[in-house]
Amino acid sequence: MKDITIDYALRATWQAVARMYNEEAKKFDSTMAVGFTLLSVDPKTGTPSTALGPKMGMEATSLSRILKRMEEQGLIERKPNPNDGRGVLIYLTDFGLEKRNDSKNVVLKFNESVRNSLSEEKINTFFEVMETINELIAEKTIYTNDNPIGGQGALDPKTD
Repeated sequence: MKDITIDYALRATWQAVARMYNEEAKKFDSTMAVGFTLLSVDPKTGTPSTALGPKMGMEATSLSRILKRMEEQGLIERKPNPNDGRGVLIYLTDFGLEKRNDSKNVVLKFNESVRNSLSEEKINTFFEVMETINELIAEKTIYTNDNPIGGQGALDPKTD
């Protein structure tokens, strides 16, 4: 197998997953972004609109467009937050709950397929690797001066 960077493997795999989810979402007349949003809204208590962006890792402007579209489609409704007069809670409508269930089933089927194709040891290793990557990013030490870049397999900006 040709040497590839961890970054490339992550991006290529996520793009393939996103394409797969979008293709599946089309069957439900939806998109992956809408499905992800449906899964991010608490189905019982609603979710503050300001909490959705960080929870989903999205910018507010992108999320605003998605929420507007979802409201037009009758998937969600916005209500004033009784605990914060300035805030808005996002609630799923009955139709939104139905579509949330569709999204949940698609995600669970994907997870089941992957888990059935790999040993428990490989699944555990995968999650350990993801946890380590997230910890390295959270520590914000990857690109500091005291963390030299180099070594076997490192990219050379002059030649790569």
